[in-house]
Amino acid sequence: MACPVNHTASAELNPAILPLDWLLGTWESEEPGEGCFPTINPFRYIETLYFSHVGQPVINFMFNAFHAESKKPLHRECGFIRIQPGTNRVAFIIAQNSGLVEIEEGELTGQQLNLQTHALARISFAKEPHVQQISRVFQLRPDGRLEQTVSMATDNQPLMQHLRITYHRSS
Repeated sequence: MACPVNHTASAELNPAILPLDWLLGTWESEEPGEGCFPTINPFRYIETLYFSHVGQPVINFMFNAFHAESKKPLHRECGFIRIQPGTNRVAFIIAQNSGLVEIEEGELTGQQLNLQTHALARISFAKEPHVQQISRVFQLRPDGRLEQTVSMATDNQPLMQHLRITYHRSS
């Protein structure tokens, strides 16, 4: 099942997601992002983010990451972003191609999202060590670039930075 990501030009932006309209569009990494974790070799990656809507009180998204040098597909995530009406509470509902499904919740402060794991589920044959916690920060910088930092904890590693990347809006 593919996640819907195409922006419907004729759909009006639902007022519920107006505080997140700065995310909408396609974002591409300018320079390769950096990934590291004690159990893997450091790596560099490029990524495209798609944020769209179809008029509902939800943002659809898809993230596609590729190895910076070989261009080999690495990681995909898709899902939905909801904001609790009348609050700054935000939830990301995410399905990953690794077999992990997660709900991250947090707060929107201006043009910054701070999210933490609320719930995790995984396929029964997921690779170990298992992810136990994720925190993610999206920030729209004053120069118009979007920055994402992801931290992760596993069965045998405490929460630590895993990914960092900056994007420019391409559409």
